[in-house]
Amino acid sequence: MARSVRFDVPAEVAFAYLVDPHHRAEWQSSLRRVEDVRPGLPAVGQRWVDVTVPGLRPQMETTVLEAPHRWTEVGSWHGIDAELTLDFVPDGAGCRVTPTFTVTGRGPARLPAYVVDKVAVLGVYPDLRTAAKILAGRD
Repeated sequence: MARSVRFDVPAEVAFAYLVDPHHRAEWQSSLRRVEDVRPGLPAVGQRWVDVTVPGLRPQMETTVLEAPHRWTEVGSWHGIDAELTLDFVPDGAGCRVTPTFTVTGRGPARLPAYVVDKVAVLGVYPDLRTAAKILAGRD
């Protein structure tokens, strides 16, 4: 069963913050920065490059944007594809954000992708808790 992270801000506020690639390096521990973000508000088809701490540079794209309920991004890097979906559910004055994360690989990348798929979602929860703390401090 997927776990969720509690945000003490409305779903609209959490959604706007989390889906904007410009904010990602503030709360996502694996990122140094994002590059090549298309200008404008987040939208389906928006693309950017994640520059990760180990130096990987996956190409990212928003594929689902149903404000303020669901957002999905996909990323690709050397035969490995990752998909992250965030579901937002109101919870009192705040909301709950539930991540779903899958990693798949092609060819020689199948085995490493399988291993990453089994453990990578565990890193998503601390990152979402960091984002929740950042937003709670912006009252």
